[in-house]
Amino acid sequence: MENVNHSSSSADDQDPPILHPPPATRKAGGWKAIKYILGNESFEKLASMSLIANITVYLSKNYNLSGIFLVNVINIWNGSSNVASLAGAFVSDAYLGKFRTLLFGSVSSLLGMETMTLTAGVDQLRPSRTCVGHTNCPQPKTWQLSILFSGLGLLSIGAGGIRPCNIAFGADQFDTKTEKGRIQLESFFNWWYFTFTVALVIALTAVVYVQTNVSWTLGFAIPTACFVFSITIFLLGRHTYVQVKPEGSVFTNMLKVINAACRKHGARDQLSSGKSYFDPDMTGYDADQMTKLPHTNRFRFLDKAAIIVDPNELNIHGMPKNGWRLCSIQQVEQLKCLLAVMPVWVSGVGTFIVMDQQNTFGVLQTLQMNRSIGTHFKFPPGWMNIISMLALSAWIYIYERIYIPQMRRITGEAKRLTTKQRINIGIVMSILCMLVSGIVEEHRRNSALKHGSYVSPVTFALLLPQFCLSGLTEAFSAIAIMEFFTMQLPDSMRTVAGAIFFLCLSVSSYLGALVVNIIHKVTKETSKVPWLGGHDLNNIRLDYYYYFIAVMGALNFVYFNFFASQYVSSRNDLGSEGREVLLENPVARGHSTDLSECNSNVMDKEKGTLEMNIDTVSVHQHSTMNE
Repeated sequence: MENVNHSSSSADDQDPPILHPPPATRKAGGWKAIKYILGNESFEKLASMSLIANITVYLSKNYNLSGIFLVNVINIWNGSSNVASLAGAFVSDAYLGKFRTLLFGSVSSLLGMETMTLTAGVDQLRPSRTCVGHTNCPQPKTWQLSILFSGLGLLSIGAGGIRPCNIAFGADQFDTKTEKGRIQLESFFNWWYFTFTVALVIALTAVVYVQTNVSWTLGFAIPTACFVFSITIFLLGRHTYVQVKPEGSVFTNMLKVINAACRKHGARDQLSSGKSYFDPDMTGYDADQMTKLPHTNRFRFLDKAAIIVDPNELNIHGMPKNGWRLCSIQQVEQLKCLLAVMPVWVSGVGTFIVMDQQNTFGVLQTLQMNRSIGTHFKFPPGWMNIISMLALSAWIYIYERIYIPQMRRITGEAKRLTTKQRINIGIVMSILCMLVSGIVEEHRRNSALKHGSYVSPVTFALLLPQFCLSGLTEAFSAIAIMEFFTMQLPDSMRTVAGAIFFLCLSVSSYLGALVVNIIHKVTKETSKVPWLGGHDLNNIRLDYYYYFIAVMGALNFVYFNFFASQYVSSRNDLGSEGREVLLENPVARGHSTDLSECNSNVMDKEKGTLEMNIDTVSVHQHSTMNE
């Protein structure tokens, strides 16, 4: 794991004397490196969450953005940040390595946060806040939006470097080939989660309160300072880190397979004439710990990439002269594993679209409701996201500390809910979330119209159930989907599992923006009262939009149960660590879809608890980064 070249040589009396001092006995990595990484992560998360949690309120109050444009800005920004994660993972694996990618990402985020602080502190960078009533407000000029979007763009680039590398870089500091290293790694994830939660609570309470009730400039200056501390701590520990060399990206191998298969479109017929597949033994770093994927008959059109059409395609060492014309069976099977999880990936997109509604429209609802608690305190709208996090955390605690021990006591086994069950429950929760949101919005709007006021006299507490349901949707469905990706792909594709999860989030954000724009255009032309658009929710039918998204959730439920669920186990056969045994033949459609072949190396290791920690942290990060 350490970035050190080991060479073996026999003793020789004629060898010259050693001219350099012997290497230090202290090894890099371990807890001495983790303390710097945890410090860096704590300040980085505190900074990023402080902006993300309150960005809807900031753009609405300070830039007078509203309606479709505001939702588009937030959705496209979230989507771009997640797409950037794919680029960050590729650059890290192929060129820079995790350390440099994290450093450059942190610097980009710092520059983006400084730009956002300038927009809050310099009045000329924002439109005038002099509004006629609550709806007729001056809009920002093009150059003002350019500065704002440049700050958000730098933050997206920074997120692309930080998100795919932060946890993985910490994991690199431990030697997981030893029992001690595996125990330390599991402890690291627990501590990472602890510091993450502390940063989240501070960001969603203290900093958001300063932004909303004291000063936006000070509220943005605090996370800017946190980024400075984060980078400083990260660099102070640079001599203690294990830095794994970049060894190439799996994404490149997948492109090679697709290219080679297309260039050999007629090569399958040549197998009968004595041609064979290129299937070398695995070599390289940690090859002894990697499971070689067996050749399968699914997606057989990709097999053409591994057919040796001409012996001259190999060099004297038996390796391909051109990797874009001839690929190994291992490379082909990795791509097959990725294609096999796509049906569930599509269902994930449908689920995340529903979850994202509370991050925009839910906060806008809060702004037009009675937020008073007592006579002197108003509940900050950005705090609503805490409700989702509390619901998510409460279920995780109940599930891990109450449900599973009770099942062990009753049945003698630590039975967990299957992946299929959790995804189904999460989808149902998402549908209920939209139905409850629609009912509450209808009541809020009717009350505001009845009293002739912009802010409805209805208390914001009525929004708590829908935010709780949003958190439970994530607790069940999103975590299960992330776990599914992690379990189905082999160890060599762990970064790919995280990448396609972020891609799922990205597509859901872009698709959500597309749905919002289509509904706005259609209902504006066909309905007396449009469903979306404008600064005032009282002048639109947001409740109808919620019901429409609930229908989309219902269609996703049908799709998952009648198609995608066939790729997921419906039983829960557990090992010693509570590891779920996956379905071996989910679909019989003329070719094998045996997903268990992809994750056989995972099934042979007792890593259930550790991977659950990884998945929970990843999805927690997704939720807050989209809020």
